[in-house]
Amino acid sequence: QVQLVESGGGSVQTGGSLRLSCSASRSTFCMGWFRQAPGKEREGIAYISMYGTTRYADSVKGRFTISRDNAKNTQTLQMNSLLPEDTAMYYCAARQDRCGLGLEDGYYWGQGTQVTVSS
Repeated sequence: QVQLVESGGGSVQTGGSLRLSCSASRSTFCMGWFRQAPGKEREGIAYISMYGTTRYADSVKGRFTISRDNAKNTQTLQMNSLLPEDTAMYYCAARQDRCGLGLEDGYYWGQGTQVTVSS
């Protein structure tokens, strides 16, 4: 089992920035972020492997940056140029076997943190 604890989130205006952080109880191969807006499915937006390989959803590419500190078992999502469509509950995710942006079994999940972007 892996416990994930998120911090950050909040409310900003369009064009603003927010930073999300997530701390894991132990090392994991892959860490990432999903988000879920009201009435929509949960979607993967970014991941980073323990070797530093990253991937982003097209919707956030160029605006969001994911990073991790393997020694501390933490990851961070820097979100810039935020848009109203980025409003969602953001979930820290981790898994031990592989990385991906698809919603599959095998993830450990944080409790979620709300991000609200107003126009």
